[in-house]
Amino acid sequence: MNAILWQAVQILLVVALAPLVTGYVRWVKARLQGRRGAAPWQPYRDLYRLLQKEAVIAHSASWIFRAAPYVTFASVWLAACIVPTFTTNMVLAPAADLIALVALLAVGRFWTALAGMDVGTSFGGLGASREMLIASLAEPAMLMITFSLSLVSGTTAPAKIVAFVLAGNVGIEVSLGLALAAMVMVAIAENGRIPIDNPATHLELTMVHEAMVLEYSGRHLAMVEAAAMVRLTLYIALIATLFAPWGIAQPGAGAIGALLGLAAFLAKTFVLGSVLALFETSIAKMRVFRYADFLGGALLLGLLATIFLYVSEAV
Repeated sequence: MNAILWQAVQILLVVALAPLVTGYVRWVKARLQGRRGAAPWQPYRDLYRLLQKEAVIAHSASWIFRAAPYVTFASVWLAACIVPTFTTNMVLAPAADLIALVALLAVGRFWTALAGMDVGTSFGGLGASREMLIASLAEPAMLMITFSLSLVSGTTAPAKIVAFVLAGNVGIEVSLGLALAAMVMVAIAENGRIPIDNPATHLELTMVHEAMVLEYSGRHLAMVEAAAMVRLTLYIALIATLFAPWGIAQPGAGAIGALLGLAAFLAKTFVLGSVLALFETSIAKMRVFRYADFLGGALLLGLLATIFLYVSEAV
């Protein structure tokens, strides 16, 4: 029963916390830039306002355009639900797998790109092509990171990786440092953050994610925006869970352990959100033609981490 309860809390937590995380990052960025900025809870108001508006759909749009926001949100939400945040005592923990997580994120990306091309606008096709360019390098990098973690822990299940690390079986590993750097680079690219993309602008020649969703409005746009917020929270949770799992409650820890794990997860989330805001404030957006160099570096780091671990295990 506890596993069912904590799983239900996890399902609600990731979707309820996501707008606050996005709003907090925006608020910290505004403060670092000398602006007052909107309140951290402004995304909740934005989503509520969008849900109240009528969805305007182009005449050339098919059922794919209408279904894509819901499929994307559902796939990202499911991916976030299988990543343990405050406890590993959850119903979906035995079935969770990092390779399945990469596949779920790919499903959401595929439907978003398909919807961007469905209407037939030039911006949608431009954004979809750039999104696939990023995905062609980001997904292999994520798989290399997964292989690195599996070589260390012997499993691709996030809950078992957490248990392996908390048991003190991992010391200072250069390969894990490389995998962490690759994960951060992939997270920046997948969420369309600076230097890959600027979520605060709508410049036609530089935008990636926004180009695919320009035709959305009302409840459809609310689902797209909510999916982006949950995706950001998901990657923050991945970094905090896989590379800094301290504080996560194990099975048998009880309610007190779960509450302490929740407090630790919230602290790590907002610390990483502050680091992201600081990073975006101190760096400029790169040119589109340099995306391959950036993500190629992430793929190379993940590959090096896997090779180093494989060689060290063989020796």
